[in-house]
Amino acid sequence: MANLHRPEFNETRDHPGFRARRARIGQQIGAERLGASLWEVPAGEAAYPYHFHLGEEELVIVVAGRPSLRTAEGWRELDEGEIVSFPRREAGAHQLVNRTAETVRFLAISTNGEPDIVLYPDSGKVAAAERTPTGGGFRKLFRLEDEVDYYDGEQPPSS
Repeated sequence: MANLHRPEFNETRDHPGFRARRARIGQQIGAERLGASLWEVPAGEAAYPYHFHLGEEELVIVVAGRPSLRTAEGWRELDEGEIVSFPRREAGAHQLVNRTAETVRFLAISTNGEPDIVLYPDSGKVAAAERTPTGGGFRKLFRLEDEVDYYDGEQPPSS
């Protein structure tokens, strides 16, 4: 059983500028087609890079603090209790950053259970990820500049 006020953080991100803790609540309660994660982001850190999904829709509920939200329209501050959604594709591009001196917490809820493609406009990367109820599965990141032709490396069948 999971509890929003007493989360079991089971993922730590510790890259400079992207430090955060994540409680994968959806996995913890056995959800199969919905993802739910409580994120805790210290002062001066971002939860994740600017990105958008081709297969997954998300919404965020600010639980504590005032995170800064980056979207295609620019930056704005979110209020505690505010709810924002991120549709699939480029219109849903987003990033949450804690520019305050206090820790920020937000609940992210998403569609889940199907493979997803994630694009990172700032770094020119693409990720292909399998979304399994228990985590894990296929997950690879590539640079878009490494694009190849459809038939690159392919050989016709031998007769």
